[in-house]
Amino acid sequence: MKIVISPAKSLDLESELPVNNYSESQFLEQSQQLNKALRTQKPSDLSNLMHISEKLADLNWQRNQDWNLPFNQENARQAVFMFSGDVYTGLDAYSLSQKDIDTMQSSLRILSGLYGILKPLDLIQPYRLEMGTKFGVDGAKNLYEFWKKTITNQLNEELSDNELFVNLASNEYFKAIDAKKIKVPIVAPVFKDWKNDKLKIISFYAKKARGSMSRYLIENEAKTIDDVKGFGVDGYIYSEEYTTNENEPVFIR
Repeated sequence: MKIVISPAKSLDLESELPVNNYSESQFLEQSQQLNKALRTQKPSDLSNLMHISEKLADLNWQRNQDWNLPFNQENARQAVFMFSGDVYTGLDAYSLSQKDIDTMQSSLRILSGLYGILKPLDLIQPYRLEMGTKFGVDGAKNLYEFWKKTITNQLNEELSDNELFVNLASNEYFKAIDAKKIKVPIVAPVFKDWKNDKLKIISFYAKKARGSMSRYLIENEAKTIDDVKGFGVDGYIYSEEYTTNENEPVFIR
C-alpha cells in the first residue's frame, strides 16, 4: 500500500515528539537548489509571489535565510510531526502506535513544493512553498515542471506490481504526479456531505477525512480497494449508489 497526501501551510514546531528515529529526504539536492533561488527573494517579492501578508512574508524570508544543510534533530523535525492543519488533525500521527508509525513510514508519502516527496519521518526545516506557486527555477517554468518526473519516477520505483495506491492529496499537489505513467491503478476516494439537500465536497471536512482515511488505511494495513471501502470514520460511509467509477469511491455523511 502507498498513500499520498498534501503537506500543510501551518507548522507545529513545539509539540513533544513521540519518536526519536528519523530518515533523510532523498531529494535534498533539489531542495537546496530551490532554497538558493528562494533566498534571493525579498519579503515584498515573497508577498507578491505567494499572495501572503507582510508579516508572513517576513517570517518566511527569515526561514529561507536560515534553511541550511545538513539537517539534524537540533535544527529540523520529522515531516509528519511538523505539518499541522486539517489533514494532520485527521491523521493524528502523535497517537499512533510504534507499529503503526512503522507502517506509516513505509506506506505514506507527503508531496511537497520544496522537498518533492517525503517519507513521514524525513527531517525537514520550516518553509512555505506551495506546489501551485508560479516559481520557476533551473529552466522549469513552475514547480510542477521542476518536480513531476522526479516524483513520478520515485513512486514507480517504490510501487510493487498490483500494489494498492491511494490518492488522498489535494488536486493542487496530485498534479505534481504524472498519473498516466504510474504503473498501478490509482484509487482516489471522494468525501461528500449533505448540505441544503445536496451532496457537496466541503473543503474543511474533506481535508480532515483524507487524514482520517490515511490513519484508517495504516492501522488496517489496507491491501485492496475493498479495504478502502470499509472506511467508516466520523460518520462517513461508502456509497455504492453515488459511486460511478470504482477507482473513485464516494463516501457520504
